[in-house]
Amino acid sequence: MDAITTQKKLNSEEIFAILKGFITEVIGEEFVEDMDISRESSFTRDLEMDSIEIVSFSEKVKAHFGEHIDFTGWLSGMDLDQLINLTLDHIIKYIESCQSSK
Repeated sequence: MDAITTQKKLNSEEIFAILKGFITEVIGEEFVEDMDISRESSFTRDLEMDSIEIVSFSEKVKAHFGEHIDFTGWLSGMDLDQLINLTLDHIIKYIESCQSSK
């Protein structure tokens, strides 16, 4: 997907749908079919994504949302426990906060 070129503010359901699509692209549709991906899904526990898949996911987020969201910087400020327990909801709230500060 291309970077957002408009100033349209996305709601949490739109952001969730985009992120879920990125997860499907990264880990494969055949794996996602058997998962119940929710806002509370953890990347390591529930989605069982490894570090390479998480990096690929973060690159997709950065490419899609562009310079408005410093996703890599945000992740680098987390300690190991925060990263292990990272959920889709955390990312959705971060993206919403970045949209609010535009």
